[in-house]
Amino acid sequence: MNTEKSTRQQLIDQQLKEAGWDVNDKTQVAEEFFYINSNGVSESSSNYGNNNFCDYVLLGKDGKPLAVVEAKRTSKDAQQGREQAKQYCYGIKEEQDVDLPFCFYTNGNDIFFWNLENYPPKKIIGYPTRDDLERYKYVRKRKKSLATELIDTDIAGRDYQIQAIRKVMESIEKKRTKFLLVMATGTGKTRTCIALTDVLMRASWAEKVLFLVDRIALREQALDAFNEHLPNEPTWPKQGEKTIKNDRRIYVSTYPTMLNVIRDERETLSPHFFDLIVIDESHRSIYNTYQEVLQYFNTITLGLTATPTDVIDHNTFQLFECEDEQPTFAYSYEEAVNNIPPYLCDFQVMKVHTKFQFEGIHKGSISLEDQKKLIREGRDVETINYEGKEIEKSVRNKGTNALIVREFMEESIKDPNGVLPGKSIFFCQSIAQARQLETVFDSLYPEYNGELAKVMVSDDPRVYGKGGLLDQFKTKNFPRVAISVDMLDTGIDVRELVNLVFAKPVFSYTKFWQMIGRGTRLLEPKKIKPWCTEKDVFLILDCWDNFEYFKLNPKGKENKLQIPLPVRFVGIRIDKIEAALELDEKEIALKEINLLRKQIQDLPKQSVVIQDNKAKIEKALSSDFWKSISFKDFDYLRNHIQPLFRTMSQVDFKKMRFEKDALETSLAFLRQEDEKFAILKSNIQEEVGLLPLTVNVVEKHKAYIRQVLHEKFWSTINDSEFDHLAKTLGPLMKYIDKLNGKSEMDQLNLQDIVTKKEFVEFGPQNEAVSISRYREMVESKISEMIDRNPILTKIKNRENVTPSEAEILAEELQNEDPHITEALLQKVYNNQKAKLVQFIKHIVGIEVLESFDETVNKKIAEFIKEHNTLTSRQIEFLNLLRDYIIERGNIQKRNLLQAPFTVIHPKGIRGVFSPTEIKEIVTLTEQLVA
Repeated sequence: MNTEKSTRQQLIDQQLKEAGWDVNDKTQVAEEFFYINSNGVSESSSNYGNNNFCDYVLLGKDGKPLAVVEAKRTSKDAQQGREQAKQYCYGIKEEQDVDLPFCFYTNGNDIFFWNLENYPPKKIIGYPTRDDLERYKYVRKRKKSLATELIDTDIAGRDYQIQAIRKVMESIEKKRTKFLLVMATGTGKTRTCIALTDVLMRASWAEKVLFLVDRIALREQALDAFNEHLPNEPTWPKQGEKTIKNDRRIYVSTYPTMLNVIRDERETLSPHFFDLIVIDESHRSIYNTYQEVLQYFNTITLGLTATPTDVIDHNTFQLFECEDEQPTFAYSYEEAVNNIPPYLCDFQVMKVHTKFQFEGIHKGSISLEDQKKLIREGRDVETINYEGKEIEKSVRNKGTNALIVREFMEESIKDPNGVLPGKSIFFCQSIAQARQLETVFDSLYPEYNGELAKVMVSDDPRVYGKGGLLDQFKTKNFPRVAISVDMLDTGIDVRELVNLVFAKPVFSYTKFWQMIGRGTRLLEPKKIKPWCTEKDVFLILDCWDNFEYFKLNPKGKENKLQIPLPVRFVGIRIDKIEAALELDEKEIALKEINLLRKQIQDLPKQSVVIQDNKAKIEKALSSDFWKSISFKDFDYLRNHIQPLFRTMSQVDFKKMRFEKDALETSLAFLRQEDEKFAILKSNIQEEVGLLPLTVNVVEKHKAYIRQVLHEKFWSTINDSEFDHLAKTLGPLMKYIDKLNGKSEMDQLNLQDIVTKKEFVEFGPQNEAVSISRYREMVESKISEMIDRNPILTKIKNRENVTPSEAEILAEELQNEDPHITEALLQKVYNNQKAKLVQFIKHIVGIEVLESFDETVNKKIAEFIKEHNTLTSRQIEFLNLLRDYIIERGNIQKRNLLQAPFTVIHPKGIRGVFSPTEIKEIVTLTEQLVA
C-alpha cells in the first residue's frame, strides 16, 4: 500500500480488532497519541518540533499506556520503525511516569514485538489482547530470581532432574526462550517438566502453560500427572470439554486439537495466550502441519524427547536453537541403568525364529498334512510361494501367530503364581494381525473367557477414559496382554510391564528404543499389586530379528523425506500448466490456472504459515502474474507457493489422491507419454475396480464405472473428460474397503515350528553376568546350610555372634566352597568395609548392606536434594566428585583443586562453590572415605 494511512486503515486496524482492540474506543486505543519528545527519534516528516505523535497507544484498564504501535507503509521495511517505537516507549514512560510500555512496530504485513529490557525484538503472528498485555506487565513486575527459587523435590528430586531444571532456569534468566531436554524413557521427563512448571508459576514467570502431545492416550496420562503433582492448579480439558476455556492455568492438548483451536475463525486464541509450551516427544509430529502450532505462539518453548542424542534429527536441534547440536540437558538410558541403585530396569532379549520366517512358505516348507488340507480346500499348492519377509505383508499364516503366542506363554516372565504372564505388550504390524493374535489367545486359552489379551488401537473409542481398555490394562488384573498397532509403541507409562513381544520388524532406531522404553520403568516395591511380579529385569521376545538388524545397522534405516499429498497434487498442476503453455494448448492452460488459483484461495487463512506468506500468495493470485508467465515465474510457484500446501489437513485425502492420479494421467496424455499413460491408466482402472457397487451412492454411477473399466473409454478420452472422471469418482473413493481385490492378503492356517530360540546379548549390563552368578551361588549355599549350621542359625535368629564364632564360620564356609571368602564377598558386593557376618545378615535378609558405590551415590544425591538452589554447574561438579570417589575409593582435599575438577573451572572447587559450601563438601568426602 502506498501510504501509511491506507496501511493503518486496511491492515493494522483490522489486526488490532482481531486481538480485541477497538480503535474507535478511546478508552482502549489512542491514535496519534501526543507527547513531548525530550531527546529522541521522531518521524522525519514531522513539523511539530519536540512534540511527537505515536501512531497507536494501547491503553490498560486503568487508562494508562500499555503498549506503543509504530506503523510504516507496506512498501517500507517494518524494521525502520524499530528505534522510533523504542524512543516513543521511553518518552511516554518519562513524561507520564508510567511503567515502560511494550513496543510494537509493523508495516501491516510483518509485526515485531519488543519487550524492552527483557528480550530482543521478535517477529510475531498477531497482537496481544488487553488481558495478555496486563499479564505481561504483571509478570515483568512480579517475577522473582529463579536462582534462589526452590524446586519441589517431592515432584522431581533425583539429581539429574534437579540439574535439568536448573539448566533450563539459568538459560531463561539469560534471555533464551527455546530448550530441549533429552531424557531416556522412564527417567521422569513429565515429572521434571511439572516441577519446572511449578517453579515458574511460583516465581511469577508463567501463568498459563500448554503441554502438547500427539495422542489422546498421552493427553489423559499427562493430565493425571499434573493433577497428581499440582492438584491446586486448574487444568483443561475437564471431562467432556471441547472448546477451550480462558480461566485455567494448565492446558494439555493433542497437536490436531490445538491446530483446530488456532485456526478457528470464530473464536481465535491469542498468540500470546501461553507463557510456556512443552512439546512432549519432540522427535515426532512437529515438522509438517503441526510445526505451525509452535510458530503461532510467542512464548518460552521446551521440547522433551527420549531419542538418543546421537540420532536426533538435525531439524529438532534447529527448532530448539541448540548450538552445536547439543541439547540443553541430556540423560541417557545407559546412565540410568548403570546408576547405583539403578533408575531404570535392564532387559534380556530372547530371539525366536520360525521355519516359515526362515525358509518362506512354499511346497518344500509346508508339511504333507497341511498340503493335503490345502488340496481339500481347493488350493493349488504349487502356486503358494512366499518369502519369509512377506509374512504379514502379502500373506498371513495363523499357524505362525499361534506359535508366537505359545512361545510367549512358555518363555514370558510370569506373575507370582508362575502360571500367567505378567503385564505384556505385543507390537503388531496391522490391525488384522492384532485381531488374529487376539483370536489365537482366546482359542488356545478359553478358560480366561476372552479377558487374557485385548487389542488396543487408537481409533477404538473403548480404549480411552476411566474404565477403558487401557485403564483396565494399567490398573486391573486383566487383561494381561495388550496387543497394539502403533498406539502403545511410544509414550504409554505402565510400570508393571515385564514382557515385550516384537511381532513385527522395526527399521527406525528412534522408534525401536521408544518401544523398548515401555518396559524400562522400575516397579517400586511399595506399589506392587497382588498380580504383579517383582521387577529387576524385563524380557523382550524378538520374533523378527530386530536386535540383529540394529547390530548391523546401528542407526536403522534412513527415512526418506515424504512430500505431503497436497504438495504433490499442486505440483502436478503447475507442471501441467507449464506443459500446456509449451504445447500452445491455451484453453487447457487457462482452465488449470483457474483451478490452481482456486486451490491457492482455499489454503487455510488462519494458518500461521499462510499469514506469514500473505504477500507471496497475493502475488500468485494477481492477474498481472499470469499475463506473461515465464520460467522464472514457474520457479516462484514451485519454491514459494507449492510448499505452502503442507498446511492442508482438513481434507478428504482419498478423494484428493484419486484427483491427483487423474491429473497426473491427464498430464501424461497431454505430453503424449504413451508408456507412462498406459501405466497410470491401469492404476486408475484398478482403483475404480475396487469401488463397492453394493453401496447405494456408488451404485448410482455403475454405468460410468463400467465405462472407465472398458478400453473404449480411454481410446476416445480428452482433457475435459479427465476433469469429469475426477469430479465424479473422487468423492466415492472413501467407500473402498482396504481389504478388497488385489490388496487382500493371502490367508493361510499352516503349522509352523520354531527353528531357533536363543538369548541375545544386548544392553548395558551384560558384563555383570558372572558376578551375578557368583552371588547367586553364595546365596544358594548359605540358604542350604542355614538350618544345619548352628552359627548360621544364630545369625538367622538375630543372636550375637562372637569374633571366634565368626572365624569358625569363615572356615566352614571355605570348606564347603573355597571361593566363599570375606575378601571375595567384599569385591563382589563392592563393600570393602563390611565383615563376613554382615554379608550373611544381608543375604538372609536381616539387614540391608549398601555397597560403597550405593553409599556414595546416595549421599551425593541427598546433598543435592538438600541444597535445592545449587546451579547446574555445581550439580555437574558434584556428579564428577561422585564418579571420582567411586572409581578411586579415596579423595584428598587437594584433589578438588586439580584435574579433572579443573575442567569445570580452572580454580577447581574454589571457582564453583563458596567457602561455606566447600567446607560442607569436604566434610561429606571425609565421611565417605573414612
